Amino acid sequence: MKAETFISDDYRPAEDEPFMNERQLEYFRRKLNDWKADLLADSRDTIEGLQDGTRNIPDIADRASEETDRALELRTRDRQRKLVSKIDAALRRIDEGEYGYCEVTGEQISLKRLDARPIATMSLEAQERHERREKVHRDD
Repeated sequence: MKAETFISDDYRPAEDEPFMNERQLEYFRRKLNDWKADLLADSRDTIEGLQDGTRNIPDIADRASEETDRALELRTRDRQRKLVSKIDAALRRIDEGEYGYCEVTGEQISLKRLDARPIATMSLEAQERHERREKVHRDD
């Protein structure tokens, strides 16, 4: 088992250090795990709220409003469930030594991009090309 890398709470990856060194990997691992924990806690709260919130509302407008709120909450949780699977994939890439590199070009993904979107799998340029192609094909 690998020894845990120590990083301070105020550590931020810098461009002047080796790319994806142990400290950077630990920083992103913690960031991803914290994000995942927050999403799972929100999900548990939603489940409890839906179980506790089941009640018979006689007014049809109030009932419709509550059903709309529930549907929106469930849609949000579904998006978060998909996000958790992307976080798990990013954690796997860290373990496999592939994290931080574009899956299309193999180039380094900028630290700023990874800090803003730690589940990113493409460099900014590759992502922009992908979105342009997607837009062109969607318009057909």
